[in-house]
Amino acid sequence: MDEHRLLVLSDGSVYAGLGFGGPALNLDELDTVPAPEKSAGEVVFNTAMSGYHEVLTDASYTGQLVAMTYPHMGNYGTLHDWSEIGPEGPKPRVSVKAAGFVIRSLYRGPVPEGRASLHDFLSAGATPGISEIDTRRLTLSLRNEGTRNGLILNRPGGAALSAAELERVKAFLAAFPLMEGRNLIGDVGTTEITEVNSGGSPRIALLDCGAKANIIRELVTLGCSVSVLPSAADASMIRDGGYDALLVSNGPGDPAVLAQQVETLKSLVGSTPLLGICLGHQLIAEAIGARTHKMSFGHHGVNHPVRDEITRRVFVTSQNHGFAVDEDSLPEGTMVWLRNANDQSVEGLLDTSRKIRTAQFHPESAPGPHDSKWIFASFLEMIK
Repeated sequence: MDEHRLLVLSDGSVYAGLGFGGPALNLDELDTVPAPEKSAGEVVFNTAMSGYHEVLTDASYTGQLVAMTYPHMGNYGTLHDWSEIGPEGPKPRVSVKAAGFVIRSLYRGPVPEGRASLHDFLSAGATPGISEIDTRRLTLSLRNEGTRNGLILNRPGGAALSAAELERVKAFLAAFPLMEGRNLIGDVGTTEITEVNSGGSPRIALLDCGAKANIIRELVTLGCSVSVLPSAADASMIRDGGYDALLVSNGPGDPAVLAQQVETLKSLVGSTPLLGICLGHQLIAEAIGARTHKMSFGHHGVNHPVRDEITRRVFVTSQNHGFAVDEDSLPEGTMVWLRNANDQSVEGLLDTSRKIRTAQFHPESAPGPHDSKWIFASFLEMIK
């Protein structure tokens, strides 16, 4: 901890800071093939004041360096019970999903008994962090110019990069895959069927593209039996299971390249009630013929207002997505149910004739406000 590190963006901007957590890349490792899972990725900013543990363990952040806009992180430690890595199952799951963590100030004092420090948690997850950088300047850059790839780089002694070294880093980042076009769901989620609260009702199949654990908890709280299925599950597996509905989960990457999942959903439209959260919302949209697009800097935080277009009620939501559904591409019969009150983007779809409901945000709200938990009851009401 405290070794000098740099955060370098693909446009050549550099932010100097101090390292913590797991190892970062060294300059002489930039020829590593294949692309590293940690240290490099798309840089996004999150506006939450707390909830860093849930953010770091959310599979939707796979392939991303997460910069927190709130200046101070780590003061209450970390606890496994807060993790959002989904059902444990028989195989161990990687705890930290984000590729790196970027903050202004790291808390270095004691944490409550039974908890681990943020530094130790990231170290155990082999995930690099960088602190003491100007996160305000970084956030303004991402907001004004859009997200881009970045790299957390070890820099012994804290010396500035030479012009040649900077060009080398920029070349590495130029070759690093963009989030647009990336299929990352094979890196997350369950690999076998996991039953939770067997015997409950209704019976929900959950297509696990990187599902947050709290989605399952909320369904179980409402009495549901949940069968967590691998993201590669086909339509026949879902039909033969006799489920009352299929819920497609959140997850990382670009929905437009997930052809297998889109084809599976196309086969189920009209015969199986479909529910979608975040990536699941986008995949269902693709399956009914709509299009998705990459947003400039996305929505990442716990303070996003969403309006119910039926009741006109506005509530506050937790969000993490960099892609959105193109409203103009929606087919006849599918309406915009929920809309972002800030930028008017599509936050949820409703198609009563085909029993489809989706939410772009996270109604399970971990971390975040509880305003939108009613969405789960609304989902279940549709399939009665």
